[in-house]
Amino acid sequence: MSRMKDTLPYAAGSDTSREAAESIKEAAPSYEEKVLDYIRSQGLWGATAGECLVALGLTHQNGSARVSTLAKHGRIYKTNRTRKTRSGRNAAVYCAVRGGDQ
Repeated sequence: MSRMKDTLPYAAGSDTSREAAESIKEAAPSYEEKVLDYIRSQGLWGATAGECLVALGLTHQNGSARVSTLAKHGRIYKTNRTRKTRSGRNAAVYCAVRGGDQ
């Protein structure tokens, strides 16, 4: 992954990936807060990325990227639990970090 100044990560050498990162950079923080709020609302039950997507009406590309970013920044954490996705595969369950924003 590469990083342009003031944008989200994108795949090196991919104009379409760079353009996608540029197009979402203004809205990404808002989406992250929505995902974080949803995961917080689930308490210790937590949520999978897929559950966040369905609950919030996000696309896979947008929603899973927001979950990854929140985990990377320590605002949510991956538990040792999994739940089945709509397609029957195991998915990691995430919970919000307690004690406010990190």
